[in-house]
Order: sequence, then structure tokens, then C-alpha cells
Amino acid sequence: MAQFRTLTSRVMPLPINDIDTDQIIPARFLKAIDKKGMSDALFADWRYTTNGSPNSDFVLNKNTFKGTQILLVGDNFGCGSSREHAAWALTGFGFRAIISTSFADIFRNNALKNGLLPIIVNTETLRLLFDLVEEIPTTVMSINLDSQTLSYPGGSVIFPIDNFSKTCLLNGVDELGYIQGFEKQIAEFESAH
Repeated sequence: MAQFRTLTSRVMPLPINDIDTDQIIPARFLKAIDKKGMSDALFADWRYTTNGSPNSDFVLNKNTFKGTQILLVGDNFGCGSSREHAAWALTGFGFRAIISTSFADIFRNNALKNGLLPIIVNTETLRLLFDLVEEIPTTVMSINLDSQTLSYPGGSVIFPIDNFSKTCLLNGVDELGYIQGFEKQIAEFESAH
């Protein structure tokens, strides 16, 4: 997975609370066993009409937000089932970070394992960010993982992340890749015992 150090991007607003993983990627798309093509199914029931054409009212289909790498969402994002496909669909579409007041634990862990940074802010900050993007849809925000800072026009906030996840994202490795980074020490230990 790609290293995550800094990111500067426009922000796509999706001001809905309790978006569950079945809304992120409906169950009918879970037959796939790899990440290829998952982005096409992202928010499929909201993104497409019943005849399969793009829903022009849905934010993912608006030209203003094409190429956006930061998703701004309501509270309790990623609740529901534990499908890793949700993180695959979001990263496949191009998102590198999601901002909310809270994330479901399993979704949060799946996101981190797939290079997607879940950023938690307080309710007041989330409202401010939604207001900024509503007023100026081309608003740009910056994320610095080293300093754990989210910067936006007029201010910045520090966001929490555990040290292990931060280390993995900064180095562009998952848990297995992290362990493989100690291959020499593991070999030395095994040869000594």
C-alpha cells in the first residue's frame, strides 16, 4: 500500500449519519475476492438509478468533486457488517482519508489496514467543515500524518491515531509488512535458539 505522509485535496461532503457498510458497498457485490472493480460498486444504491444510469443528484457523480481524496461524513460511519470490501471500494475510488466524529471499530481497523486514514474530529469541528464545503465546494484541506494535523481554511485540529497504525501508514505497510521489516532480527533470534 502507498505511504501516507501528507495529503492536500478538495473534500467531498456526505452529511449522513450511520452510513453502514451495506450502503458503502451492497452485499450483492461481495462475491469478489480481490479489490479490482470495487470502486464501481461504491455507494451503488445511491449512486445509480434503478435502470443503472448515474444519479446526477448524488455527490459522487458531481463534477465538482471528481478526483477528491478526502471524504467528509456524518457520525458513526462504517457501522454494520465487517466487510473489508467497504474499505476496498473507498480506496479504489481514490479516497485516502475520511473525516467523521466516529467510526465503527471494525470498519476503522479495515480502513487502516488498507491505507485509508479515518480522522476523528469533534461535533463542532465537523459542523464547521461541512459549512466550509457547503459555502465553497472547492475547499481544500490538508492532512499531515506526522503531526496528526488536519488543516482547513481558517484553522487546524489535531486528530488521534494509535502509534502502530500511524507507523504502518507512514511506512506504507500492513501488519504483515511491519513484521517482515524485522526479518533480520527474527532470523538472528531463530539461529541463536
